[in-house]
Amino acid sequence: MPLDIFGFSIGKKDSSKPVEPQQSNKEQSFVTPENYDGSYTLETGGVFGTLIDFAGSVKDENALIRKFRQTSMFPEVDQAIEDIINESIVLGDDRKPVKINLENIDVSDNIKTRMHMEYDNILRMLEFHNKGADIFRRWYVDSKLYYHMILDKDNPQKGITEIRSVDPVKIKKIRKVNKEQKRMPGGVVPVVKSVEEFYVYTNLDKDSPYQTSSSGLKIAPDSIAYVHSGQVDGTSKRVLGYLHKAIRPLNMLRQIEDAVVIYRVSRAPERRIFYIDVGNLPKNKAEQYLRDIMNRYRNKLTYDASTGEIKDDRNHLHMLEDYWLPRREGGRGTEITTLDGGQNLGEMEDVNYLLRKVYRSLNVPISRMEPDTGFNMGRSAEITRDEVKFFKFIEKLRVRFAELFMQILRVQLVLKGVMSEEDWKKIVPDIRWTWNKDSYFSELKETEILKERLDLLSQVDEYIGKYYSMDWVRRNILKQSEEEIKELDKQNQADAEEQPPEDEMGMEGEQY
Repeated sequence: MPLDIFGFSIGKKDSSKPVEPQQSNKEQSFVTPENYDGSYTLETGGVFGTLIDFAGSVKDENALIRKFRQTSMFPEVDQAIEDIINESIVLGDDRKPVKINLENIDVSDNIKTRMHMEYDNILRMLEFHNKGADIFRRWYVDSKLYYHMILDKDNPQKGITEIRSVDPVKIKKIRKVNKEQKRMPGGVVPVVKSVEEFYVYTNLDKDSPYQTSSSGLKIAPDSIAYVHSGQVDGTSKRVLGYLHKAIRPLNMLRQIEDAVVIYRVSRAPERRIFYIDVGNLPKNKAEQYLRDIMNRYRNKLTYDASTGEIKDDRNHLHMLEDYWLPRREGGRGTEITTLDGGQNLGEMEDVNYLLRKVYRSLNVPISRMEPDTGFNMGRSAEITRDEVKFFKFIEKLRVRFAELFMQILRVQLVLKGVMSEEDWKKIVPDIRWTWNKDSYFSELKETEILKERLDLLSQVDEYIGKYYSMDWVRRNILKQSEEEIKELDKQNQADAEEQPPEDEMGMEGEQY
């Protein structure tokens, strides 16, 4: 039976049977499949077929991706992103931030060994041991990550030979839904006949980054490994990045910072006020007299010792620097006073408020961003709620990002004949990923939980066999699963067989 993957068939075809379209026994539905992965849905066929504004939507999405990249360059956002990446990607002694866990899948040891080998090969092709943090950052900032899996068409059984990164601005996922009219008791309703998914690659012009071409290269879905952030706008069905929530508070922060700077520059210096006595001069002559006095202070003759020349340095005074006010006869005469500068120039409450809002939008604890805050190595009960939420946020990011390894590993195993597509679908839910942890909180939490359980066990020990059974204690107090109970019983039995009986130990002691 041939294998259809990467847009072509691998294996021998049966020439005796005509090629017919695959028929499904599933009942046809009138509901279009949800595109919660950021793909563009095209509905064709029937009277109600529609076509979306692909070019316009791509422009908006590409502009949003570029906005994410610009946002990530601000110091406050960059510091938060670095903190997230440092917690997510932790290099161990073997420089493998994440390892595959196959303990729960029901396959032979030979297949598990092959899966481990292919996974290590994927990490080498991605150069994840050196570029893991950079790859994770691109995915976090752009909200999308595309990789093109290249293979030898003459010998596809060799598997993937190279993995190349694709700019998310140049490639889009398309879902083409073909509908047909079907008569139902309520009338004629368009139902989904077939769904086709593929990718379209368009090399945009560098001079016009927002330009989109009406045509592009159509790529088979098996050739692309695509991972998105998982955050989808319910209205537009577009994938949003983790930096989307920080755009508005960051813009407000920049505006308030500019306003504070302008206010300080304009209000900080003390200004002089010149009250010039103009006596009973008419208005025109009083203004002329005031200008003559101003020009007299503006002109300043200086001697340049280096050239021997006399310079006329004109110091043009601005209205924000000094004030010249006429004073009529009967006043106190000519007077020079000072105008106090702005008060409370050290107040930064508005700026600090928006800065905290930016950090909250990025799900990073504010205590990590404040330089004066020390690192507490106390009990887990002393760790703040924000640290607990941040730890769970990192775990969610890791689960989403691990989908990249899952997709590439599927293609590699199927191409090399390690397992079939049906076998892969059976074991996918049981594959786990073990990430290196550099958080003291996780280790401290596990230690204290185990300590509390053992303390409770010591209090219940005298009631075992009287009010509580051993099985109940292991399941409800020690929280051991069925697999853990079987594995521990097997290990305890092996330890008991290796240890000599007590009577033999006593006899050996009497001989000595």
